[in-house]
Amino acid sequence: MPESITITDNRTGKAVEIPITDGGVSSDAWRSLLPGLWFYDSGLTTTAMCESSITYLDGDEGILRYRGYPIEQLAEESTYLEVAYLLLKGELPNKEQYDAWSREVTHHTFIHENVRKRFLEGFHYDAHPMGMLVSAVAALSTFYLDAKDIYNAESREKQIVRLIAKMPTLAAAAHRFSVGMPFVYPDNELPFAANFLSMMWKVAEPRYEANPALTKAIDVLFILHADHEQNCSTTAMRTAGSAHADPYSSAAAACAALYGPRHGGANEAVVRMLTEIGSIDNVDAFIQGVKEGRGRLQGFGHRVYKNYDPRARIIKKVAYDVFEVTGKNPLLDIALKLEDAALKDDYFVSRKLYPNVDFYSGLIYQAMGFPVDMFPVLFAIPRISGWLAHWSELLDQDLKIVRPRQLYTGEGERKYVSIDQR
Repeated sequence: MPESITITDNRTGKAVEIPITDGGVSSDAWRSLLPGLWFYDSGLTTTAMCESSITYLDGDEGILRYRGYPIEQLAEESTYLEVAYLLLKGELPNKEQYDAWSREVTHHTFIHENVRKRFLEGFHYDAHPMGMLVSAVAALSTFYLDAKDIYNAESREKQIVRLIAKMPTLAAAAHRFSVGMPFVYPDNELPFAANFLSMMWKVAEPRYEANPALTKAIDVLFILHADHEQNCSTTAMRTAGSAHADPYSSAAAACAALYGPRHGGANEAVVRMLTEIGSIDNVDAFIQGVKEGRGRLQGFGHRVYKNYDPRARIIKKVAYDVFEVTGKNPLLDIALKLEDAALKDDYFVSRKLYPNVDFYSGLIYQAMGFPVDMFPVLFAIPRISGWLAHWSELLDQDLKIVRPRQLYTGEGERKYVSIDQR
């Protein structure tokens, strides 16, 4: 017997039975029974605004899968470009497909000279790199006018490749401008992650040779951040995309959402928290202060996960691999003691506050030399593949333009009073 629920309007006695499909119920039946009434759901925390086959997330069980593949397997066995292909096309590529895809992305890494010389270099010297990235991604729509033809399959594929390829270049350019260093062109002989590190750190050497452990760490971090279902920035991408905005404009909207400290700045908040704690001797006092409402435990808990974030386990191992090369981040001991203390304290366990992906990622990025201002930019580089997968999916589904309703709480009708009588 199919699962269903029955709702009754107590004002009229009318009832309707609604089938449960894929863990949800259609709003159409509710609307037919309750015309003129809207559901109030601040933050859309219990509202599904789309159907998607891209990412599966079970927060209670701590499960994350891309197109059915567990994140643990992809992080261990795959590369970021392979995962990007999976997210966008629905299947893992074979060797021939992967080589062609990698070659295509690699040869679109360069940005138009006017983007760099006349746009990026026009920012104030102390511009935030994420603000520069938001603006630069939007500006790309003025360089690729064919991007407006969103239902042309060939054009759409071209814009997707361009965005994935150019995000590391734009990110590195924004960083180097912010620290007064010259722009470094992409090296198309290098793999994706190594190329990004070259554009970030190259000084005068003929070729920047990144440590393999660090390029692997970047690749794993990019895989972990590639998609995460209907988060704030993905919803922004889908919302702009539902208006049939081109992918650059839609991605700029997503980047702007990611710029917010509640979203892309979470790992920066962890680093700042650990820095303020200052010593492992201060951890117990800090924990007590959080319990008494004097502070917040950053990097713990998640809007969706009510279990240990599966990405956090992976990233903790990556942290040790990175510290073998860079030397241990002095904040690591504080982080380890903080995690241990919180996981043994019923106050946090009963509230299902477990470490999330942000708890260790900031420590890794800091150890590798990235300034905290670059943390949201590092988030945006891989998330572009997830954003584009959702943008393509909504176009293929021909979804309606996003237009939520509101509950009006303002004044009733009022008569206008002229200014000299107020």
